[in-house]
Amino acid sequence: MKNKWYKEAVFYQIYPRSFKDSDGDGVGDIRGIISKIDYLADLGVDAIWFSPLYASPNADYGYDISDYKAINPEYGTMDDFDEMVRLLHGKGIRVIMDLVINHTSDKHEWFVNARSSRDDPYRDYYYFRDGRGKNGKKPPNNWTSFFVGSAWKYEENTKQWYLHLFDENQPDLNYFNPRVMEEIKGILRFWLDKGVDGFRCDVITLLSKTAGLPSGKKRIALTGSEYYIDGDRMEEYLGELQEVLREYDAFTVGESVFITVDKALRYTSEDNEYLTTVFSFDHVSADNRFGIKQLPKKFNLLDLKRALTRWQNGLYGKSWNTLFWENHDSARIVGRYVSDRVNREEGAKMLATVLLTLSGTPFIYQGQEFGTISARMTDIKDYKDVDALRSYALLKKLFGKKKAMKKLAYCSRDNARTPVQWDDTQNAGFTTGEPWLKVAPSYRDINAKQAEKDGNSVLHYYKKLIKLRKGDKAFVYGKYQDLLPKSKKLLAYLRESEYGKLIVINNFSLKTAKFTLPKGIDGGAYTLITSNYADSPKKLGTTALRPYESIVYKADGKNA
Repeated sequence: MKNKWYKEAVFYQIYPRSFKDSDGDGVGDIRGIISKIDYLADLGVDAIWFSPLYASPNADYGYDISDYKAINPEYGTMDDFDEMVRLLHGKGIRVIMDLVINHTSDKHEWFVNARSSRDDPYRDYYYFRDGRGKNGKKPPNNWTSFFVGSAWKYEENTKQWYLHLFDENQPDLNYFNPRVMEEIKGILRFWLDKGVDGFRCDVITLLSKTAGLPSGKKRIALTGSEYYIDGDRMEEYLGELQEVLREYDAFTVGESVFITVDKALRYTSEDNEYLTTVFSFDHVSADNRFGIKQLPKKFNLLDLKRALTRWQNGLYGKSWNTLFWENHDSARIVGRYVSDRVNREEGAKMLATVLLTLSGTPFIYQGQEFGTISARMTDIKDYKDVDALRSYALLKKLFGKKKAMKKLAYCSRDNARTPVQWDDTQNAGFTTGEPWLKVAPSYRDINAKQAEKDGNSVLHYYKKLIKLRKGDKAFVYGKYQDLLPKSKKLLAYLRESEYGKLIVINNFSLKTAKFTLPKGIDGGAYTLITSNYADSPKKLGTTALRPYESIVYKADGKNA
């Protein structure tokens, strides 16, 4: 096991459109981010992953890129970006860009040229195919989009179809054409030369499609996915990207669709590293990740435990985990895994404890650090997410309007994209204008300014945990053992390394739950490190944990 900077770092994700607006146009921007650098440094984060800052017509709010080497004018200028990088580096904070290379925008120059003529030189940058059936009016195969419906769009101009695994405004790039990879390498060099420290690689394991694009086995959702997820040329493509990335010692984290431990090791083994690490989604499987394919289900602690055990033990010593509860694609964790009405702050602190006491690199999503909850919007007119709007149409047919809205309010990506709640003034201090997306009504009670003033807030607890993790490698490294695998209320685990032993006990219930010290563990060797209640027992032993109580004990070892 090699000690690396990214293993000991805490990352923070910024969704620029909703972070902080500096000019009153209702859209977050780079100068708004610059105004909050001191806040981020005080939180203690070491790196920031920026959701796309590139030029985009915003069909999917930045994940449809029209120019990879330009900043979205809504966010500012390239000079603003360069200043931001310089200031962040000055605070010791690394910059991680979002790399979206499975698809472009249909407004990208490559695609504008490609769709103009069957003979255009850029035609083979994308997947254009003749249709099936009479007059070719049926899609070339039966693949379905992650955003509901066929993955093909008919082009009347050239009488062919093009592939889009996401929105029709996001045509997939064709990596069978080697010129595409050379273009992407040039994009990597452009940003790395600007001082960027790495990339979060969007849906990276979709790059390799099966030759011939055969129709797939019919299923309710994602028909054809066996021919475009984790394809047989993935190592080849990632290896080509690494030719550039290794020159700069760049960090990468891959978003990997339906990833398993075995597949993660295929990409991230320290002996043969195609990606530095990957995001797995097993532990948030109760959430909606892609379209309506994973409708929300009731939280089950046993499911979470199995996922944690699988990934903590499956990668440790061979590869490296990532840890997260939230991102721009998922509803807020408070309200899903703990109540957003009863013992909300204790629940948020407990989840923070789990995040920052496991093996892996923690990622905190904007607003998570002070316990932001989902907006739960009830009017379809308030939604902006293309995925939500398309899913709603189908959900309404399947379940009726009332139930469709209830499901959407729980799982829509817009829940995470509402403006950051900086204070309790109008528009939560995000903007002086009309916000691009409605501010969550909870901003009056849940906001950063109020959390800063309250020394017992969720925000201050995050700061405490981050400081503990940075000061003690026992929080970072160590094998994982679930001490109570059958408990439906308590998540209790042992972390063991040369730096010492941690025992972390978490009550995921709103009722008191009894913890009994397992045989073979000497409770007297452990002392209290932190808890989300002020009067938790100082010594490890049998105890009754209160609602969402979370306690960390440590037995000393070699520390660094």
